[in-house]
Amino acid sequence: MSGTFADTHIHLEQYAPEEAERMLRQFRDAGGAYVVAVSMNLESARRTERLAELYPGLVRPAYGFHPEQPLPTPEEEEALFAWMERRTLPGEAAGASGALHAGSAHGEGSDAGRGKAGGARRGPAPAACGAAGGGGGLEAASASAGAAGGDSPRGLAAPPRMAAVGEVGLPYYSRQEAAERGEALDEAGYVRLLERFAAFAARHDLPIVLHAVYEDADTACDLLERFGVRRAHFHWFKGSADTVRRMIANGYFISFTPDILYEEEIRQLALRYPDSLVMSETDGPWPFEGPFAGRATHPSMTADVCREWASLRGLDEDEARKKMLANAERFYG
Repeated sequence: MSGTFADTHIHLEQYAPEEAERMLRQFRDAGGAYVVAVSMNLESARRTERLAELYPGLVRPAYGFHPEQPLPTPEEEEALFAWMERRTLPGEAAGASGALHAGSAHGEGSDAGRGKAGGARRGPAPAACGAAGGGGGLEAASASAGAAGGDSPRGLAAPPRMAAVGEVGLPYYSRQEAAERGEALDEAGYVRLLERFAAFAARHDLPIVLHAVYEDADTACDLLERFGVRRAHFHWFKGSADTVRRMIANGYFISFTPDILYEEEIRQLALRYPDSLVMSETDGPWPFEGPFAGRATHPSMTADVCREWASLRGLDEDEARKKMLANAERFYG
């Protein structure tokens, strides 16, 4: 592995094909080691896998179902888990090679809502998945993929093993938006689905990438503890002091986005959370404010995250990069 920093949470398949290719090259040239590309649903996971196959080692794929959207149908849920099960079988590891392919990252895009500290987020628009895609590299790569099973474009070869389960979690922002409309969101189905993902991660000894903030983080911790999941990554985490103490005691990881430069809640969290349990991320393509206002979110912004975290913790920037990258490698390696 080469590079000095990593983006441990990005929705890479949501970028336009040419933009994804350009960003990955710029990221590598700037010293980026790899990105962990998370998924929204099965179609998103298929696109993410194609990117991981085009850029082995540089793109580490995670598969799951983002909670800020309507629950999958029973048929969709079973199809997703069956597809993921095949990606746990022995095959080329997601981090097996650091080479950047010469081919283009032609994957389809999708619209999805996530969020930022302190603000409401809109849910994703699953119907838009695949609408922005073009032809080229990924179209050719996927020509042999089975339409129903989403088989790897490697044909008979086993697909790359998934790096993690994610993004999965609970619909905090959808619940807030429903409350603003005077409605109640039935969360039982989301809790059940997260329970199934936690059991899957435990059974296959995989890391799990969580969208679980504030009180939802406590529910997630309950499930992780029940199934004995130790490698848990709470991305863009926000929560109470009691929850923070519980997560630290369990050895759960968190990651900081570029809003560490301007969100006081996040800056205070960065001062409290142990330096052995933190990583950098962008959650791209979600846009940021402050010095990043008006700029497209780029995985190289994780260098800014490392620099600001170093300043907050009184570390040399190079030391901070090494710590965060070592943490990421220990978690995802």
